[in-house]
Amino acid sequence: MKFAIRSLVLVFGFLATGSIIRADDWVTVFDGKSLAGWKANEKPESFSVENGELKMKGGMAHLFCEKEGFADLKNFEFKAEVKTMPGSNSGVFFHTENRGPGGLKKGYEAQINTSFVKDLRKTGSLVDVKDLDKSPVEDNVWYEFHLVVKGKQIIVNINGKPVVDYTEEDKPTRKKGREERLLSHGPIALQAHDPESTTFFRNIQIKKLPD
Repeated sequence: MKFAIRSLVLVFGFLATGSIIRADDWVTVFDGKSLAGWKANEKPESFSVENGELKMKGGMAHLFCEKEGFADLKNFEFKAEVKTMPGSNSGVFFHTENRGPGGLKKGYEAQINTSFVKDLRKTGSLVDVKDLDKSPVEDNVWYEFHLVVKGKQIIVNINGKPVVDYTEEDKPTRKKGREERLLSHGPIALQAHDPESTTFFRNIQIKKLPD
């Protein structure tokens, strides 16, 4: 009986939406051919698609995921393969907001930085919240970046290993300028950092988790 009910639910979901999407499904949000479903807050030339990969180079800007059903996330998992060139910096913002050109004030940034010497916060850091001083990966090599946000907990996994496991306090203290670095809800945004930084993403996926 349980199997029959589940089957009916899945069939109804297919008829209503044209596809079956359950809460435990990974969904690809970058097609490897275009930037469909993504929007830059400035400098769109900083983002391009080459050989099925998202290339980020050209100056500070952020690319927001506006894919239908994934533009406003609360509890979720994000997974992608990432590669940096030497001296590059990038990041994955979440629970953020597109307020136009400029840096992102709202939400958290999970750092991507193997060898960018001007920033001591390395790959996997939650910037200015829980920082790492050593990168768990090297430049010129693809690695898996896996982010889990559930309730008050944030986990950053690199190549299947947790490097940060942080639980937000009820009233966290934040430095000046980072007052909105808090959990709430919002889109994912990928950062192009500076003209000398080159970062690649591929196989970008999101899994929505129950609230």
